[in-house]
Amino acid sequence: MSTRPQNKPGDRPGPERPPRSRRRWRLVAGAAGCAAVIAVGAVLVLAPDRVRAVLGLDGGHAAAGHVVRSFPDPASPDAAARAALYAALAEMPSELDPADPAKVAEGGRLYATYCAACHGPDLGGAPDWDWRTPRPSGRMAAPPHDATGHTWHHPDQHLFALTALGPGPFAPPGYQSDMPGFRDRLSDDQIWAILSFIKSRWPVPVREAHDRLSAGMAR
Repeated sequence: MSTRPQNKPGDRPGPERPPRSRRRWRLVAGAAGCAAVIAVGAVLVLAPDRVRAVLGLDGGHAAAGHVVRSFPDPASPDAAARAALYAALAEMPSELDPADPAKVAEGGRLYATYCAACHGPDLGGAPDWDWRTPRPSGRMAAPPHDATGHTWHHPDQHLFALTALGPGPFAPPGYQSDMPGFRDRLSDDQIWAILSFIKSRWPVPVREAHDRLSAGMAR
């Protein structure tokens, strides 16, 4: 005899329980879903490099370089494009090496050709540089790249993008500069060489402070 309670007259019938086989499959599906979530979490924790490979980010440098070189108009306020750029730079390993004599020598030659006219042959910046006051044109003068400037306040990856694109993607609205982007004139290796030369000229404490800042970009 069934022990299931019977509805009294006037009671609203309750929902009918699904068959036992359907309940069993729901439990199996739920367990499988939980197992999948746990497996994905384990991969993310234990094998982040494998995840990057699956997502096509195993060559972080190449992925970031592509984003930098395909970035739209650097003066554009496109927030989505900037977010994609910052995310790519966070995956980008640095090739800046002030201890590599060959790279520093090449960077010195390139700096003399492309940078010295504005930033000074001694990295001292434009003679009229003043971070508080723009020129009569409304544009800021070229800042120094030595230890007196703010170049070392930016991580390696941002310096790379600043050189490739100009300051547009990193500057506040309304900021104007004569600094062009060099992505069409310099290769990635040449940009890293110039940055290596610049950093080689900084005092050791400044270089160490910049190392710590750049290490914070790594994931």
